[in-house]
Amino acid sequence: MTLIVLVLVILGLALLLNVGRSGGQAGKSDALSMLPEETGISILCVGDIMSHSPQTSAQYSGGKYDYRENFEYVKPYIEAADLALCNVETTFAGAPYTGYPAFCSPDALAVALKDAGFDIGITSNNHMADKGYNGVIRTQKVLQEQGLATVGSVLEPDDPRYIITEVKGIKIGIVAYTYETGSGSGPVSINGANITDQTASVINSFNFNTIGEDMKKIKADIDGAKEAGAEIVIVYYHWGEEYQEAPNGHQVNLAQQTADMGADIIFASHPHVLQKADYVTVTGSDKQVPVFYSMGNFISNQRTETLGKPRTEQGVMAMINLSYMEGVGITILEMDAVATWVDKYSAGGSVEYRIIPLDKDLESNASLKASGHMSRAKQAMGDAYGILGLSAE
Repeated sequence: MTLIVLVLVILGLALLLNVGRSGGQAGKSDALSMLPEETGISILCVGDIMSHSPQTSAQYSGGKYDYRENFEYVKPYIEAADLALCNVETTFAGAPYTGYPAFCSPDALAVALKDAGFDIGITSNNHMADKGYNGVIRTQKVLQEQGLATVGSVLEPDDPRYIITEVKGIKIGIVAYTYETGSGSGPVSINGANITDQTASVINSFNFNTIGEDMKKIKADIDGAKEAGAEIVIVYYHWGEEYQEAPNGHQVNLAQQTADMGADIIFASHPHVLQKADYVTVTGSDKQVPVFYSMGNFISNQRTETLGKPRTEQGVMAMINLSYMEGVGITILEMDAVATWVDKYSAGGSVEYRIIPLDKDLESNASLKASGHMSRAKQAMGDAYGILGLSAE
């Protein structure tokens, strides 16, 4: 309502100005032409992109690795977005390649991410330090060489902890952080293992035991992005409890604080299952900030057959559609989503992985026809949109 009133006030001022100039013969079209132009922007973000050992083996053929086919059915959605982000929950530390518990994937996965249409690779997650300092650095370089900007880690300790990308002339700032394990009083611990001071100096992390101080770091990054010209700020978090389908108190509190600190959009992952999408109202304001509490697994080998947890096959292409007006800010902000399901099956002596969009074309999906998993995908469709609290496309 406030935005509508603001637009009407601007329109009224334009009419008055025009009346003064034309002796009272103002036209509505003349007044509208004096308003700042609105720019529509579509943003897409996905959760955990992983390569467990079975996936790495499956993508090797003819003496090389190739992951592009994994994204065949979701590529049109990713390419259609004005800005597309993904959580890269592995490292590109070079051969030998390993899966859980210390991930290292072929560079070919980065090639596939660029080919699919992603613009930003988020590197802050609990596996970012699996291969130490060199892994953190090389992961960024490999993604950047493919043309993806990276956020969540830096090449030098003094580098800004945010990035700014321009979309249709609008500057968008992105901040990304992962949770730490341990008490917060000793060495930084990621995923239950202490990391070196050198590694800690180039990653973005926070600890719930020192959250008061750590929130100051995050706020400084949000403020820094705005001071550097960001007109819209996205914050990504790697947080929550694995396999829990509801956000915990820490997530809810951190989302509220982040909204109050000036974030416009919040994306998040880590639980490996979907959690709800919701709006957080900024304290003392009517501004609402969309939050995707967990975007689940976009692709992994976590599934019914390996974990006995069927919903680890589910993910989402989280979408934000907004309009931005110069001098006014965001005038429209809408949340949308297309849920996804990972299909895995054998064909012609090879193992196939495909990310399936759970949309209106589900019945005609060639992968599901080949695998015979249509009923599982339909079950996932009902589950996913129910958990997200959003309607299917």
